[in-house]
Amino acid sequence: MIKTYKKRDLYLNKLRPYFDKNLIKVIIGQRRVGKSYLLYQIIDIIKKKKEVSIVYINKELNEFEFIKTHTDLLAYIKAKTKGRGKAYIFIDEIQEIAGFEKALRDLQARGKYDLYCTGSNANLLSGELATHLSGRYIEVKIFGLSYPEFLEFHKLKNSSAALMSYIKYGGLPYLINLELEDAVVYDYLRNIYNAILYKDVVRRFKIRNSEFLERLVAFLADNVGSLVSAKKISDFLKSQKTKMPPNVVLNYLTHLTQAFLVFKTCRSDIIGKRIFEIGEKYYFEDLGLRHSIVGYKQTDISKILENLVFLHLKTSGYNVTVGQLKNKEINFVCERGDEKIYVQVAYLISDEKIRDREFGNLLAIQDNYPKFVVSMDETAAGHYNGIKHVNVRDFLTKMA
Repeated sequence: MIKTYKKRDLYLNKLRPYFDKNLIKVIIGQRRVGKSYLLYQIIDIIKKKKEVSIVYINKELNEFEFIKTHTDLLAYIKAKTKGRGKAYIFIDEIQEIAGFEKALRDLQARGKYDLYCTGSNANLLSGELATHLSGRYIEVKIFGLSYPEFLEFHKLKNSSAALMSYIKYGGLPYLINLELEDAVVYDYLRNIYNAILYKDVVRRFKIRNSEFLERLVAFLADNVGSLVSAKKISDFLKSQKTKMPPNVVLNYLTHLTQAFLVFKTCRSDIIGKRIFEIGEKYYFEDLGLRHSIVGYKQTDISKILENLVFLHLKTSGYNVTVGQLKNKEINFVCERGDEKIYVQVAYLISDEKIRDREFGNLLAIQDNYPKFVVSMDETAAGHYNGIKHVNVRDFLTKMA
């Protein structure tokens, strides 16, 4: 297998400690974020160590169409590795194989296989069989390119122009092969969006009303960073002469998050530390895909910036919720192990009213965890009553 690629050390370093361990390595993420190329990198690393037996299966290639069930998968792997010692098994888009969990359980139990697989579904190993695999697999989530990766992949210097390209076109790795122009990029991204919507949602979950699903995605794209609920969406659609009960809306929202098109972000009470069950925010896993649906508009820059910062926090490994402090909202409450930070996002701190709102919300929190206001002000620097004011480019490149 000869493939050229740019290394993504962030994810390689997460997986490296598990090479040659009797654990199933599960790599999950949205379509086209680079899961396959991560497998290629792992294969090349393993091949350099010694002469090994490697089996690679890519369910997006027609030559593997015959592998439809776990029985087919087991038969193929066992035939390929018969009479050999330890073998390294790589299976791309494994969710396309019915009952694949049974095959993984069988292969893992034999102890002679080092197993790696990718999938485009958040609940790849959910359900009853996950109980049988508990403690036997490690799951790593892959995201699109972070801003520093975007600069490296596209050979750009960190500048306002580079940031705007990242904001407009997103972080799907294949964009390095295209001219960063609206017509070219958004044609490509619309095809990716259609693949996610129809292969990973409509076909997988047997959605009947695909027209409603498309309208729901457009609603989420228009309302990035706004508190929504299944009932609120249902009421909105009712006003548009479309009837859809809240439980169906909720199911569709769940399917969209499972396909990694959007993130669902819950609200948390900063004082009581409880999670609110009603009212959440949705952010897109790739801004370019969001723009391919409803277009990129400068008037949306505040919500786009909020989505951008959210993605950076998730890529950096934080668990993120929307903070609620009485009648004040904190954009992001971020926890990672014992670490905790608060982040407020604003387009520009252009007057005292905005300054009082953005910094004031954070000042109302009575603890000593770090607090940040992130904006596009080029002069953003220093502190305001102990709260750090950070330019978004600095936040994306220095805060991880």
